[in-house]
Amino acid sequence: MTAYGLLFNTVLRRLDAERAHHLAFSLIRLVARVPGLRSAVRAVYVPAHPDLRVRALGREMPGPFGLAAGFDKNAVGVDGLAMLGFDHVEIGTVTGRPQPGNPPRRLFRLPADRALVNRMGFNNEGSAAVAARLARRGRRSRPVLGVNIGKTKAVPESEAVADYVASTERLAGHADYLVVNVSSPNTPGLRDLQAAERLRPLLTAVREAADRAVPDRRVPLLVKIAPDLADEDVDAVADLALDLGLDGIIATNTTIARDGLATPTADVAALGAGGLSGAPLRERSLAVLRRLHRRVGDRVTLIGVGGVETADDAWERLLAGATLVQGYTGFVYAGPGWARAIHRGLARRLAASPYATLADAVGAGARDDVTEDRS
Repeated sequence: MTAYGLLFNTVLRRLDAERAHHLAFSLIRLVARVPGLRSAVRAVYVPAHPDLRVRALGREMPGPFGLAAGFDKNAVGVDGLAMLGFDHVEIGTVTGRPQPGNPPRRLFRLPADRALVNRMGFNNEGSAAVAARLARRGRRSRPVLGVNIGKTKAVPESEAVADYVASTERLAGHADYLVVNVSSPNTPGLRDLQAAERLRPLLTAVREAADRAVPDRRVPLLVKIAPDLADEDVDAVADLALDLGLDGIIATNTTIARDGLATPTADVAALGAGGLSGAPLRERSLAVLRRLHRRVGDRVTLIGVGGVETADDAWERLLAGATLVQGYTGFVYAGPGWARAIHRGLARRLAASPYATLADAVGAGARDDVTEDRS
């Protein structure tokens, strides 16, 4: 067992999950504030793997693996997370207005499933405060910074577009890419915005707002979708992305499903509503990714997330068509060496593969499937 595994089993898992998150994140931020210590930690956790370099969303990245939105909601620890080896960090979800989110307890571990259930409810300081913090930080080369925006709970659905636009105008200038989140299960009515007829005007308005706010460069725009969409709705989002010239799709957010869990059904039911993340999401998230890739090919950048825990999981997402891969729940269970382990594993898999570069591997699984079908 690793030192982190021992710490997790003896201390962290005995704490409320949200409290443990705040304690661990505070330690990461504290270490990152000490220049010598930060450099020492970075030397351990960020080994160079030049063969993993990737170009995506207009940026060169040292690797394809990033931290998904939800861990750093308010952009308070971006540099500390980069110190641990994440190639890109997606902050948020940030809403137009500050909001406390749902009442505690609202984050739960399912260790038997290496999963989490959360109903955080977009708790964050609001886009004005986050924009001010990012302005003080300044734009830096590392890590690539994604900004994930969502709807304020108190804002009626009729004013949702204006709410997203307000966040876009404040945050786009600080983002390497911008994500419209319409897929969290924890904001009432939010997932209804995934319907193509409602998503089109929202994405169009956000695109126009980003272009107004940042006239000297194009800020890539992505949408994050739920794993619970029906296949025909996944296709509709893919077609809309192509029609609007969207830069990317993130597949997927958490699920409301509770199928096939090792945790006893009564224990899961006692936790109440919320989005399930982690290993149980792996197969459905991968299926959505594959379906998207069949629809859009390499015309839209795909980011695979959901059940990514090991280098094998990340490699599978790349072969399925993801240019970038993200995780979150695996960080909770694997600890600070997680990104390093993913990078090392990916480097080994690439070296043992028939592909000269990581870019050659992206979507190769789909190409192999077509070749087999034709043989």
